[in-house]
Amino acid sequence: MSPDDMLDKARALAPVLRERAFDTENARRVSDETINDLKSAGLFRVLQPAVYGGFEYDPKVFMEAAMIIGAACPSTGWVYAVVGVHSWQLGLMPRQAQEDVWGADHDVLISSSYTPRGKVEIVDGGYRLSGRWSFSSGSDHAEWVILGGAATEADGTVRRLCFLVPRTDYVVDDVWHVVGLRGTGSNDVVVDNAFVPQHRTHPFTSGSVTSDSPIYQLPFGSVFSFGITAPLLGAAQGALDEHIAWTADRVRISKGSRVAEEPFSQARVAEAASELDGARLQMMRDLDEMMAFARDGKEIPIELRARSRLDQVRATQLAGSAVDRVFTNSGGRVLHELNPIQRAWRDIHAGSLHNSNVAEPILMAYGAMQFGLSIADQGI
Repeated sequence: MSPDDMLDKARALAPVLRERAFDTENARRVSDETINDLKSAGLFRVLQPAVYGGFEYDPKVFMEAAMIIGAACPSTGWVYAVVGVHSWQLGLMPRQAQEDVWGADHDVLISSSYTPRGKVEIVDGGYRLSGRWSFSSGSDHAEWVILGGAATEADGTVRRLCFLVPRTDYVVDDVWHVVGLRGTGSNDVVVDNAFVPQHRTHPFTSGSVTSDSPIYQLPFGSVFSFGITAPLLGAAQGALDEHIAWTADRVRISKGSRVAEEPFSQARVAEAASELDGARLQMMRDLDEMMAFARDGKEIPIELRARSRLDQVRATQLAGSAVDRVFTNSGGRVLHELNPIQRAWRDIHAGSLHNSNVAEPILMAYGAMQFGLSIADQGI
């Protein structure tokens, strides 16, 4: 299957995902039917290692698919992107960890929660975890979870790690009662004294320990955060497309004139379109440049990594700006619960609160770098 074929599969699913969007929101989770549709299309395996049935496509294919799905249903796009990127992350880990997850079934899914809220104890052969981790999107459909944690060595050194934990060692607590991204099922994961062997851990760093494929040499901070922003850009594009179709024949009651003929309405649409187009082009450019370094076996410069994160957080901001313009220009009927524009408006602003979208540290780091100052990691 070619990358174009894969994206065609995403486009073919879009109409039915759009029809299910309201039910997805009310159910507070993506349906099993939708997850099975995404699995059948092979979409969760876009970034998965080829040895386990994956395609190892250029990450641009994955981001494009997330935008297509997010335009149809933002919650489904979010779950697809967050869960799907974990197939890439597992590709960074030891082969035994990959075998643990995909040895019997290549379609097994992984959710995550990176905030280091739980307790991590270093023990012989690995670690013991206990506690509650929040915001695990798509957790109902996952058989494994990747949890963030801080392990303190005997000398006081603190290491930030990811821990891969099977469903048998945690429970999902249904707490997801929210106003945005309601259909993502981003519930809490509760762990009670679970042992995690050393091979199921890895640091938040670049580079696979088992594969020389260039996609596994990309920075974690860029690939994961781009996966957070892509469905939000898609949601904003879906709202803009819906607005254009709806507004074409809309009449301003006070004047009896077509809204589409109003200069300020035309300007709002143009500004929103430009914001989304520019954001998408910057992100794709960054991925192209990082992949070029990775294919040549070269380390990706900190300057490019910092710019990619700058473009990513700005892309999220531009998605919010674009959907605000669309929402403002849509009139009172946009408030109806069946209207996809208000859903996208809520979902994009909810998604902008994700830690990967906290802009100020990234903006400050990039600005400091421009002045020749040293910068902290900041997830870059």
